[in-house]
Amino acid sequence: MKVKSRIAVISLCMFSISTLSGSVLFAQGPQPPSDQPRRDASRELSIAVGKTALIDFTHPVTRVAIGLGDVAEVNAVSPTEILVNGKAAGDTSLIVWQEGGGRQFFDVSVHASHFSTDDTMSGLRRELNLELPGQNVAATTENGLVFLRGTVKDITSSDRAVQIASTMGKVVNLLYVDTPPSPPQILLKVRFCSVDRSLEKQLGLNIFSTGATNTIGTVNTGQFSPPTVDSSGAATISNALNIFVFRPDLNLGATLEALETKGLVESLAEPNIIAENGKDASFLAGGEYPYPIVQGVTGGGAGAVTIQFKQYGIRLDFIPTIMPGGAIRLQLAPEVSSLDFTNAIEVSGFNVPAIDIRRVKTEVELRNGQSFIIGGLLDNTETQTFEKIPFLGDIPILGKFFQSIQRTKNNTELIVIVTPEIVPPIPAGQPLPDLNYPVKFLPPNSNIPMHNPTSPLPTAPETSAIPVETLMDSMKPEKPLVVENMGGPGTGSSQ
Repeated sequence: MKVKSRIAVISLCMFSISTLSGSVLFAQGPQPPSDQPRRDASRELSIAVGKTALIDFTHPVTRVAIGLGDVAEVNAVSPTEILVNGKAAGDTSLIVWQEGGGRQFFDVSVHASHFSTDDTMSGLRRELNLELPGQNVAATTENGLVFLRGTVKDITSSDRAVQIASTMGKVVNLLYVDTPPSPPQILLKVRFCSVDRSLEKQLGLNIFSTGATNTIGTVNTGQFSPPTVDSSGAATISNALNIFVFRPDLNLGATLEALETKGLVESLAEPNIIAENGKDASFLAGGEYPYPIVQGVTGGGAGAVTIQFKQYGIRLDFIPTIMPGGAIRLQLAPEVSSLDFTNAIEVSGFNVPAIDIRRVKTEVELRNGQSFIIGGLLDNTETQTFEKIPFLGDIPILGKFFQSIQRTKNNTELIVIVTPEIVPPIPAGQPLPDLNYPVKFLPPNSNIPMHNPTSPLPTAPETSAIPVETLMDSMKPEKPLVVENMGGPGTGSSQ
């Protein structure tokens, strides 16, 4: 009777299997007697995503546990029956406890449904054709991986295809990319226009006596190097300009300072430099001057003098970037500097000049061929120094002889203009630009032209498409070119 009863249970379970819309696994675990040690049993359960499996037990189930709820879920439909639903592809574990302490372990494997996969792949291919029209992109799936093959026109299309395919799982990018054209080159023209004008007027009178009316002395305002007279009546004149008068019979003399000075300095600098899109470039036409630095001074001891170098001249640093709309964004710092020995100082016996610098650092956006005045300066200064002898300088008309005046006017005008241009290279075989030299150079020592005497190697044919990885490697930043003393002062030997 027990055998027949078990056969009836199996038939009932098979009938339940036929009514469900998923794959079903029947499992039965014998219940060990209470006087015997419990033994674990293992089972393997494989279902598809969206399908359901029914597990039937001969003894009531007291508790169930599933490892990953995102992969599968379990529900008890009766004391001896549970349903396992596949949710996502993956592996997990199921543990079932029964009355009397028995346990059963199941290894649950959920795989993708063929029908849902085909439908999803159709939707994926439809999205690829919609977002990447006219580009040959094929998508296939295997073992949960999505393989992309074909040829796209640029890196952006490749990234977009990967983003679309990643909705189905992990993507293996096997796409090829059309070989991109050479990147554009940007020529930056910078023009410094500067005019410095100065005007200075000096007027003053110094009177001295070497014994007139038995009196020795001088009358001056202290400006313009007045003469000095010692107790013996000897006069010392350090500056006889502009007018010097002396009457020996009267022992009376005078120096008149009446000077007008006009100065004009005009300068024009036009540094031009070309760079690749997004790459920095630097240009310097000038030099480096040495200046001393005293180091290691302790107490009253003398320190060592180290020579360092400072750059000066016409300098240009910039980074051009072509924007998606066609405009050119420029980060630039043009500079014009020169040595100023009028404001030099002396350090440890070294004459260190000052530096006259005109520098602009800014960021602008222009289109091809457009110009901007990125910097401008209009500076007018006037300095006036007036001195007089008290009381004598206040006498009408005659008081002018006891006054001195100096006026200095300075006027500076400066503009900085930038013009970016996208330029192609000079075609092969075309004449190169050259300067018009006023004097010819010495004739050459030989008639051999300066070119490679051997035949050139054949150029490799250009490929129409390359793998994405190859193009990405070529776009990585290159190792920067390091030039000694370029971009910062260097150090020299110490004395």
